[in-house]
Amino acid sequence: MCMKALEGLRTIKRRILGAGALGYCPACMEPKDAINRYRDSARKEPDKTRRELLRMYVTGVLGASLPLLVKDEISLQVCGQPPTTTYPPTTTTPPSTGVQETTAPPSTTSGTISVEDALAKRRSIREYADKSLTIEQVMQLLWAAQGITLRPYGFRTAPSAGGTYPLEIYVVTKPSGIEGLEAGIYRYEPRDHRLVKRILGDFSAQLMAAALDQEWVGSAPLNFVVTAVFERTTGKYGERGIRYVWQETGHAAQNIYLQAVALGLGNVVVGAFHDAEVERILELSDQEKPAYVIPVGVLKTP
Repeated sequence: MCMKALEGLRTIKRRILGAGALGYCPACMEPKDAINRYRDSARKEPDKTRRELLRMYVTGVLGASLPLLVKDEISLQVCGQPPTTTYPPTTTTPPSTGVQETTAPPSTTSGTISVEDALAKRRSIREYADKSLTIEQVMQLLWAAQGITLRPYGFRTAPSAGGTYPLEIYVVTKPSGIEGLEAGIYRYEPRDHRLVKRILGDFSAQLMAAALDQEWVGSAPLNFVVTAVFERTTGKYGERGIRYVWQETGHAAQNIYLQAVALGLGNVVVGAFHDAEVERILELSDQEKPAYVIPVGVLKTP
């Protein structure tokens, strides 16, 4: 197949995955809104509306098979919109050091504890043994929070309003906090299930000071910092999207809690911190705001 033909198919695929000229998206728009939009379009541009409805019918028939024939790097959301054309990118501020990928083991979906047992044993743990976590444990926790569960569509372990996925997760580790990793700040990339090194150094004391000197933040071998790019969700849902982002933060945090129980680890969620200080430590962009600090560690033996 020649390059022009292939690019033509990709263009058609993007139109299929887009919201369409009518702006109708069955996955994320209420029927009343769709009907109102249709009526407005039909009244103002009747010929264009008829053509659009015909296009939607034709592409609906092709839509089920064309994505299987044309493979590109489009990441689908629940509503079918490629996020890179609507929402801010996952990183807008480069780290102060060169970005380096780290080797990440695959996640697992089988364990030795039931969901019910994990729920019953879930507790907020603030004291940890002086032991390192393995990279396998850390990556499993990250997968539980924001891992990809349906790769063709980018669906994740935690539900997200309209598939906008506003959350980012950073790992702030102490020296020997994670076996085989240097002390520093790393960012989790769900698409490739990997950690990306951003800044080297021990920032645990600074993070504890930013969290109002809560001892468990400083004593834990590592902390997860959950941040949010609100524009990814508010760009679609307006002011209501702010609520959806906070809800999603809770979903991800509970996933970390339950996965920690399954791994025999302990953690606690921390919401009391100085936002500006956490932003400075992580070198966040203006669009990205901290939502949670979550210390994680090995349980102390009674």
